[in-house]
Amino acid sequence: MNTKDINKIKEIAGEENVILSEEERHCYSYDSTRLEHMPEVVVRANSTRQISDIFKFASAEKIPVTPRGAATGLSGGCLAVNGGILLLMIDMDKILDVNPVDLLIDVEAGIITEEVDAEARKHGLFYPPDPGTVKTSTIGGNIAENAGGLRGLKYGVTKNYVNALEAVLPNGDIVNFGTRTVKGVTGYNMVDLMSGSEGTLAVITKATLRLLPVPPAKASILALFDTIEEAAKSVRDIVSGGVITSTLEIIDKVTINAIEDYLGAGLNRDIGAMLLIEVDGQQGAVDSEAEVVKKVCNSNNALSCRQASSDQERDEIWRARRAALSSLARVRPSTILEDATVPRSRIVEMVEAVNNIAKKYELPIGTFGHAGDGNLHPTILTDMRDKKEVIKVEKAIEDIFKAAIELGGTLSGEHGIGISKAGYLRMEIDKGSYEIMKRVKKAFDPDNILNPGKIFTDL
Repeated sequence: MNTKDINKIKEIAGEENVILSEEERHCYSYDSTRLEHMPEVVVRANSTRQISDIFKFASAEKIPVTPRGAATGLSGGCLAVNGGILLLMIDMDKILDVNPVDLLIDVEAGIITEEVDAEARKHGLFYPPDPGTVKTSTIGGNIAENAGGLRGLKYGVTKNYVNALEAVLPNGDIVNFGTRTVKGVTGYNMVDLMSGSEGTLAVITKATLRLLPVPPAKASILALFDTIEEAAKSVRDIVSGGVITSTLEIIDKVTINAIEDYLGAGLNRDIGAMLLIEVDGQQGAVDSEAEVVKKVCNSNNALSCRQASSDQERDEIWRARRAALSSLARVRPSTILEDATVPRSRIVEMVEAVNNIAKKYELPIGTFGHAGDGNLHPTILTDMRDKKEVIKVEKAIEDIFKAAIELGGTLSGEHGIGISKAGYLRMEIDKGSYEIMKRVKKAFDPDNILNPGKIFTDL
């Protein structure tokens, strides 16, 4: 971009909303991956109209625009691969309305996920999607990536709670998708198309989200096992036994030790794995389902299986789980987190495959994740400054993806394709589907100015 372009951007956005210094732009060149791409200018978005005007200018001048929320993404989706304008959405963070009768909340895209849930709870409601970054990620980013989280088994993922959206297209048009009704089949389901589109089709500015009543009772259970295979079998058997838990998380030995080093939470370092399980609903159902869970775990040789006796004990259990990634990140200089996902019926095989890959390449891999919906997070602990180790890591990642797909799974359950998995996309998607996806992108963004370089390697 030249000086004339920068001056025009200042005119549109307001000089106070334009960031140009190299030092500040460098701060926006990263997300939660190991990747780095420097934008030419950062613009703080403050209204839908301002974003529309930016896109009208960018479209006319063929300047790339990359939307960015809190940058908690794990596939490079918010990085300015082609330079250009980085559109920072975090100032658009208002709660606009709550309707307890319709069970809806209207918010701007930059609001933090936890704040949406906190507002809902003032009305005896809650927002079910619960990504690991619930305290820092934005709703716009959650929708763009179709974020999952700890409650995905019972409650689903972000797209299951999006009723309507306001968005800006790459040509600057402001559009509204979806309805405020429980049912709605007028035309194509554009809300679902936006959910998981990774910011490549439009920039989400506002969202109408579904809420649910807070369950009156819950029970948290911690089960310990000698091996991760026994824990994985318990996951499969709990679901096939008729209990859909609100959360069903697995943590392996490598991760347990990392958490204990970090938190000193009193975890047993000698076990092979543990399951963190929660059931919720009416008290009678919770009591009954908790007993089924305990029975299943004990039938799979659980070393112990205990239920939290207080809210404090329950919070300690879940604090350990939420610290998994940050704990692993302390072990070695580089942390490569994946989210290959398989059908629940194949979770035991996927766990075995990851363990075999760790042995094959002599790499420490900590495995944790949302085992109840088949979404594991094999996390390779490495040092990407070591070129020989980089080669092993890349081979291990490819083997993990191959194993997931061979088991009927997918490359990504919740992190998206972005930059980091774009080269593997054809491993899962057939040629016909791939070409249709590119045509959809072309229809929304004929000049490929919106979040270019993501998902597709040949646009």
